[in-house]
Amino acid sequence: MRRPRTAAPSTVGTEGAPVTGLLLATCAGAGVFYLYTAVALGWQGLGPGPAAGRGVARRRRSVDDWLAQAGLGGVDVRQVAVVSGALVVVGGLVGLAVFGGAPAAVALGACLGSAPVAAARVRRTQRRSAAQESWPRIIEEVRILTTSLGRSVPQALFEAGAAAPASLRPAFEAARREWLLSTDFARTVAVLKARLADPTADAACETLLVAHEVGGTDLDRRLVALIEDRILDVQGRKDARSRQAGVRFARRFTLLVPFGMALVGMSIGDGRAAYATPMGQVLVVVGIAAVVLCWLWAGRLLALPAEERVFHP
Repeated sequence: MRRPRTAAPSTVGTEGAPVTGLLLATCAGAGVFYLYTAVALGWQGLGPGPAAGRGVARRRRSVDDWLAQAGLGGVDVRQVAVVSGALVVVGGLVGLAVFGGAPAAVALGACLGSAPVAAARVRRTQRRSAAQESWPRIIEEVRILTTSLGRSVPQALFEAGAAAPASLRPAFEAARREWLLSTDFARTVAVLKARLADPTADAACETLLVAHEVGGTDLDRRLVALIEDRILDVQGRKDARSRQAGVRFARRFTLLVPFGMALVGMSIGDGRAAYATPMGQVLVVVGIAAVVLCWLWAGRLLALPAEERVFHP
């Protein structure tokens, strides 16, 4: 009798398994590499190293403009990081004392550590609002000094800057020093634009620079058009803020309510012991995260369109 022929064992699965595992491991390693370098080092793109200097320079320029608009042009980012780290430690200790657990302490410390950035954002918003309201008057004064009183463009700019709000005067004073040292109005305008980091300042300075270098009789017409445009923009933003006043107040009020409710709950019965349980810690972290996310989401919805700098150096 002939013995039945048995099928040879298949080697497709065993040969493909190492290849599949190698591909999965390579993809996982590349994903971890790109994720870590993007979060920790700020690298972008698919290359093995950081992006070209253009992207890094653009981000650095954006950070410098942001600090200048907040009145912190001479502050290093590392100093802000040190202050934020100290506040994280303080917030963690407070959270540990109140909630009696590490997860809630870490969440509260992270929230308190963001306070310097939040304060800088408020300061930046206030300074930009004051500058937007002041620039029509400054441009009008420059127009009167150049057309009616016969002042030169640099002299009119410095005289108008001397009567500017206190937050803008240091920039005009730095530009005046540059003018006295170099008598180069282009460099003077560059100093003023870098110190102010404001779209209206860019447009006004470029208009005055062209009038100073090229000359012409249409400076008055151009300044009048710029003044009208700035006045319309300021009035529109004022109307929008007045309509949002009630919503903004409610947003600030609801930020304090959850923390007050947590303190009241801790003082009733065994509330503090309930916070110290694993489930209590999870719920506290979820509550803090929900408040922060809602706060950021509401702020994004209430944000007015920001002007872009056109004549950026």
